[in-house]
Amino acid sequence: MTLLHVSIAGRAFRRYSTYTAATLAGIFTNCVFGVIICFVYTAVWDQRPHAGGYDVHDALTYAWLGQAMIMTVAVWGGGSPDDLAERIRSGDVALDFYRPVGILGWYVAADLGRALFHLLTRGIAPTIVGAILFDLRWPAGPLTWLAVAASIPLAVLVSFGLRFLVAMSGFWILDSQGTKVLAASAAVFFSGLTVPLVLFPGWLQNVAVVLPWATFLQVPADIWLGQRSGWEVLVGLALQVFWAVALLALCALVLRTAERKVVVQGG
Repeated sequence: MTLLHVSIAGRAFRRYSTYTAATLAGIFTNCVFGVIICFVYTAVWDQRPHAGGYDVHDALTYAWLGQAMIMTVAVWGGGSPDDLAERIRSGDVALDFYRPVGILGWYVAADLGRALFHLLTRGIAPTIVGAILFDLRWPAGPLTWLAVAASIPLAVLVSFGLRFLVAMSGFWILDSQGTKVLAASAAVFFSGLTVPLVLFPGWLQNVAVVLPWATFLQVPADIWLGQRSGWEVLVGLALQVFWAVALLALCALVLRTAERKVVVQGG
């Protein structure tokens, strides 16, 4: 990452930091939903104490990790790709192709800045509240903390790749909003935000855990909880790396295709 990209990320961080009221309201909302989900999970695990290989402390921790990752990973969409979608709709994106800065790198840097702000605010604050109210489980040691620290930005990159592709669909359809709604629905379900993927039945669980959305929450959470240890941690990180590289490569390919389309039409 160049100094320019660091500057872009910093600008995005500052941009989101100006919305103080929205951030505080978001933290409050995450905390409320965290408490509600914990009560539901407590009732479920009272009936099935080891459902999905989790105990009740794992389940409660998972609930708060989910609230911490919602905005960090942008499970419901948003972030810098939304800015790109608007520029595609208005036609202003044509100017971006003639600038001396790569479009993909620009938006990746901006989204990382956004994610860092949300991690430090809507990520950490609800987790602290959850730790005060409930008995949560924490990473077992420094190596686990390092693995979690590596897993989170990889989750953001995978999410960015999917959101960027949704935004780019605006080059070929009238409006990318429908695609965005479908992508958000898939993300909420297959990330494990609605129900932990470990509770999915049989073949559905086997499929869900290797899809890109599993890297949003399930993989980081399992590393945090110690459900992945040793080589399993590396396998989880490798899955995230695979999807991040594959999706960013696909983003670059789609971007080149769109650029040729703009150049041909402009010519």
